[in-house]
Amino acid sequence: MSDNQNLLAEQRRALILDEVRRRGGVRVNELTRRLNVSDMTVRRDLDALARQGVVEKVHGGAVPVVEASTHEPGFEAKSALELSAKEDIARAAAGLAVPGSAIALSGGTTTYALAHHLLDVPDLTVVTNSVRVADVFHSAQHTGSAGDRRPGAATVVLTGGVRTPSDALVGPVADQAIRSLHFDILFIGVHGISVEAGLSTPNLAEAETNRRFVAAARRVVVVADHTKWGTVGLSSFAQLSDVDTLVTDAGLPAQARQEMAEHLPGLIVAGEDEAAHGQGG
Repeated sequence: MSDNQNLLAEQRRALILDEVRRRGGVRVNELTRRLNVSDMTVRRDLDALARQGVVEKVHGGAVPVVEASTHEPGFEAKSALELSAKEDIARAAAGLAVPGSAIALSGGTTTYALAHHLLDVPDLTVVTNSVRVADVFHSAQHTGSAGDRRPGAATVVLTGGVRTPSDALVGPVADQAIRSLHFDILFIGVHGISVEAGLSTPNLAEAETNRRFVAAARRVVVVADHTKWGTVGLSSFAQLSDVDTLVTDAGLPAQARQEMAEHLPGLIVAGEDEAAHGQGG
């Protein structure tokens, strides 16, 4: 299967998962009409989503899996979800980074997407507890056959720690590394976000490391697609009052937007806000 076919499959599955979550279930015949693909293709997509553990197949369709508050999907499983939303969010969030500043990036697939867009921001100092994020910057640091350092390339500090299923380094080693640092801005991904629980994760050690990140940052920017709204993990690590800006995508429901706007100083809806800005000149 070609790269383009793989991408199309990922996009279809992201749309199917969004529909399942939004409506509480879908039928195969509805998806074939909406996606303009065969019955067999839809069933293969549902099989793939079921293997990822994000939907449960039922007769004639699929329903969402009700996850335990301690369930933590792996990096690869999460990477295939909400691809276009994460890309929109990453592009919008990158515009908040100031050249020459010290920034922190937590682990996660949305911050991983963001890292690629931050490569164009010169002279950053980046502290991260994500091996994947660190690799993005490392791969772009050197140019030419001699391996010379690229002008303006970021200086990257990778914390130590114990690796989680989402490829974040957490625990006492990571906490100690972050404790003495100060960041101009923190970009942080979340497992869930809600008015009552704030920002949460299913991993207790990651929650503590995230608390250290939040405490060390002058400005906290949450990067989270609309599917994170209303999800609550085992451990809360920050309240909405700790957040300066939420960067999300256009799939966030109107009621959620209203609630977020009431509790957060800044709300950026990627794509929509960018378009409005462009029209305004």
